[in-house]
Amino acid sequence: MTPLDSSSSAEAESTTITTMDNLSNTTTANTNKHRRNNKNSKGNTEDQDQGAGGDPQVWRSLNTSFKQVQSVLDRNRVLIQQVNENHQSKIPDNMVKNVALIQEINGNISKVVSLYSDMSTDFSSAVHQRSKNADDYRDSGEA
Repeated sequence: MTPLDSSSSAEAESTTITTMDNLSNTTTANTNKHRRNNKNSKGNTEDQDQGAGGDPQVWRSLNTSFKQVQSVLDRNRVLIQQVNENHQSKIPDNMVKNVALIQEINGNISKVVSLYSDMSTDFSSAVHQRSKNADDYRDSGEA
């Protein structure tokens, strides 16, 4: 295995942090984009979910999944920092520890891919179900 030089470790860490920041900003933007304020009969403002069938369960599920992804990315950031410190120390035992740390990072990347795949499948299913329900409603002549 080729040891990481400090510039590639720093670049990997920077990429991970940038990815996490972008993910966080995207999650917040998407959540805000799919909400609108409504006044209820008492004149109070309340949030109402929009899109994906207006199904709050779908948005809760996506939010939970994004939080899981963020947690894994946060863990990878810590691992990358440790790998970088170990590499800079040039202590043989620390370099050996990096093998396990890098394997964990790779496993975590696989977890993120799996979480995104599951989110995509779940979201597509919800949209498909909403479309099917809308078609069934129109076909019943109630529209």
